Amino acid sequence: MLKASQDAFGQMIRARLMGQHPYEVVERDDGYIDVSGGAETYFSEYRDWLGYERRAMRYVRGRVLDVGCGAGRHCLYLQRKGFDVVGIDPSPLAVTVCKLRRVRRCLNLSLVGVLARPGRFEERFDTVLMMGNNFGLFESFDRVRSRLRRFYGITNPGARIIASTRDPYDTDRPEHLTYHRSNRGRGRMGGQVRIRVRYRRYATPWFDYLMVSRKEARAIVNGTGWQLATIVGGPDGMYIAVIERVSTPAV
Repeated sequence: MLKASQDAFGQMIRARLMGQHPYEVVERDDGYIDVSGGAETYFSEYRDWLGYERRAMRYVRGRVLDVGCGAGRHCLYLQRKGFDVVGIDPSPLAVTVCKLRRVRRCLNLSLVGVLARPGRFEERFDTVLMMGNNFGLFESFDRVRSRLRRFYGITNPGARIIASTRDPYDTDRPEHLTYHRSNRGRGRMGGQVRIRVRYRRYATPWFDYLMVSRKEARAIVNGTGWQLATIVGGPDGMYIAVIERVSTPAV
């Protein structure tokens, strides 16, 4: 789990909970730096979500695991709808914020931690939410495939993964196109970025974060025991992949 000095995201959303209007800085390993749209998004109500995010909620069913739950906006919405939801986040302060906002079950766990010890949950899940661009938490082509297979240990037959991402190639900015070429030259996927998040004097460790095109998403899941069932399209290259567990794992 993150050390206190590394919990940049948690510090940012705690600041927002306290009435401030903070922004997070995302630093890429080639020196490119970007600033987020602000912490308000992590606290937004359903009525203020983008249309494609609201449409994606129609695919939620059964018991839900919200991976990278942040400030708990999806957990809180689904709780109100009567779903049994467990939120997880590697940020200790994010978990604190969720509990203060009355998320019923929220644990300080990463996706890797859950998949390494699938027996920590007494029941299996019917839906795994990976919203907020959290398809990226799969990290790389090989890890997507490995982790999808390991999701069998925490999900029921017919389970769904609802994961949002962005087509990294839907851009004409030279700094991104150059980065894609550099990635491919190193044997990485074009949209496999290495980043860290910064807020004030806090900085997370460097980590890989994967963005994929729709074509790549279909290719990645093939042969993992999961299938890409549908795409919920959004603006500016953003989309949500609804990935369903098939009855028998593919070989």
